[in-house]
Amino acid sequence: MHNFLDFEKPIAELEGKIEELRHLTGSDEVNIADEVSRLQEKLTKLLQGTYGKLTPWQKTQVARHPDRPHFTDYIANLFDDFTPLSGDRQFGEDAAIIGGFGRLQGRTVMVIGHEKGRDTETRVKHNFGSARPEGYRKAIRLMRMAERFNIPVVTLVDTAGAFPGADAEARGQSEAIARSIEACLDIKVPLVSVIIGEGGSGGAIALAVANSVLMLENSIYSVISPEGCASILWRSGDEAKTAAEALRLTAQDLLQLGVIDEIVPEPLGGAQRDAKEACKRVGKAIIKQLESMDDVEGGVLKARRRDKFLEMGRKGLN
Repeated sequence: MHNFLDFEKPIAELEGKIEELRHLTGSDEVNIADEVSRLQEKLTKLLQGTYGKLTPWQKTQVARHPDRPHFTDYIANLFDDFTPLSGDRQFGEDAAIIGGFGRLQGRTVMVIGHEKGRDTETRVKHNFGSARPEGYRKAIRLMRMAERFNIPVVTLVDTAGAFPGADAEARGQSEAIARSIEACLDIKVPLVSVIIGEGGSGGAIALAVANSVLMLENSIYSVISPEGCASILWRSGDEAKTAAEALRLTAQDLLQLGVIDEIVPEPLGGAQRDAKEACKRVGKAIIKQLESMDDVEGGVLKARRRDKFLEMGRKGLN
């Protein structure tokens, strides 16, 4: 059973009718089958129409959908022999960021990403995907380890932002994020990042300063959440929809602005409707990017990455 968003009410009603018909039995089974087929076609067209014209605020809702595949889903569906590596060797372990070695279609990679959790227990365990400094310092440690063994790094970004609590600030949250960005810019191995849900603020950028930055079709990526932006500019969360429009946070906007390199299409109706297919498409896109960097020397990879982000800054000043 799907969890439906507010704008998906017509889709929910149509799916409910289809389910009702499928459970009916009797002498007119042929007519029932024909009716189900007709409604299924109608549902496909409705999904195409709805998801073909989502507003930025609706895309924000889809990016946060509770059924959307999370980091652990990608690990289960894409990466073989995943070996998690824990701790930052300075303070402790942070479950909001998970990382370790794995094999993607036979290719060894270091995969690092945010995990939000699926239910109350796991959300609390993973702190809703909002990392503390030790999470980013762990990511730095793992990126440096990958560089030492000449292994590509893949990051999967899905966070509303870094944890803003007093304990995180006391342990140097901003410094840890800055050091993580520095490590992304400095390592001499291929780095591919995919925004799989929310890419919020510095907590996302800390893992997304990559040679290739990809976004799932209905994910979002911005310097602040629409609600946070609305509370600052209008002093009211009621203006979140307006803020979402102004932030240019959709994959389509960011590709046009040159902030990302590729949009990964989602299954019809969003990644939440077919998690395995969404994972498969992300895996294919990552492999394509890694293959394009196979014969590129480490120093060149580093220089290209730095130049890419410096150029974004120059465009912003013009």
